[in-house]
Amino acid sequence: MKSPFSHMLLASVALCLGGVMPAMAQERVSPRVIIVAGWENGADTGDAPGEYQDWVEREHLTEPVAVRGVKEPILRRNAQGVYGLVLRSGASELMALALDPAFDLKKTYWIFTGISGVNPNVASVGSVAWARWVVDGDALRELDDRSIPADWPYGLYAIGAERPNTLPKDANHYGSVTDVAQLTKAYPLNQGLARWAYDLSKGVKLADDPEIARRRKAWPAGSPASKPPMILMGETLGALRYWHGEARNKWAQDWVKLWTKDQGVFVMTNEESQTNQKEMRLLAQWGYVAPDRIMVLRSGSNPSLPPPGVSLTQSMGDEGPGQIMAFDNNERAGAPVVAELVKHWERYQDHVPSAP
Repeated sequence: MKSPFSHMLLASVALCLGGVMPAMAQERVSPRVIIVAGWENGADTGDAPGEYQDWVEREHLTEPVAVRGVKEPILRRNAQGVYGLVLRSGASELMALALDPAFDLKKTYWIFTGISGVNPNVASVGSVAWARWVVDGDALRELDDRSIPADWPYGLYAIGAERPNTLPKDANHYGSVTDVAQLTKAYPLNQGLARWAYDLSKGVKLADDPEIARRRKAWPAGSPASKPPMILMGETLGALRYWHGEARNKWAQDWVKLWTKDQGVFVMTNEESQTNQKEMRLLAQWGYVAPDRIMVLRSGSNPSLPPPGVSLTQSMGDEGPGQIMAFDNNERAGAPVVAELVKHWERYQDHVPSAP
């Protein structure tokens, strides 16, 4: 039984933290679902949305939760065990959360969300994709495309390889491994879980936007980019370089196929998915998280190459109204998965769902 003094002490600590009760002062908690967003505009609620706000408002994540060692507010939750994490300073905050002894994350399901460039050869702006792999587009060799051999499609190729679209023959080109299989730049997700999530969400009605509908008319009739937003399964490519255009889109399609052994399809590109998955793989290796409970859900805010008749420089970074629709549709597609996990937690706590 706590003494009155202990209650006063806890209240004083909470007051010092601006009303946020530190999770360390409570019993160890095990979130059922953590929705991870990469950034937010301004406040978490009530103003122009970023990747986080629709989730905060629609999942009623009203209670801020402190994370040991992190000075800014990054974590919220609701009464059903759903948490929202915004990585204001990047993947380091994943590590901070996992290493906080107040949390037990071994049975937590993760949904990494956010907006991306979308491959117009596969889907349109506003579309949402559940990934089977997250592919790392950072570690490679690069030659200026103006100086490449005449039979090369571009100057990007795997470290240790002799040309684009081939794997290195000698794994020791990296200096620290002995098996080429260890060089993979594709982080496999639980495909059965991804298919299960897709099956739950595929019938969701997505939002559309008049301006985006007008822009779709610039694409050839019948092409994926000309169609209304859709929900699909497809891979996420993460690269710190913000690339754009047909030549680099060809590289992205090829790079995803190379590292997934022709099984993956490039759909979404962004700048942080690869870093987040590296961190999660390390945390799984250390025993803090379950890798088979990780999902990646990305939505397209802009095409990864311009439509016919639009210049590269005009198209580059022109996310416009696509952002708002991508925020909206990301939450719409993910909400049924969160709801199902929470509603039947007694089933999913110990048994990870899967679909053939």
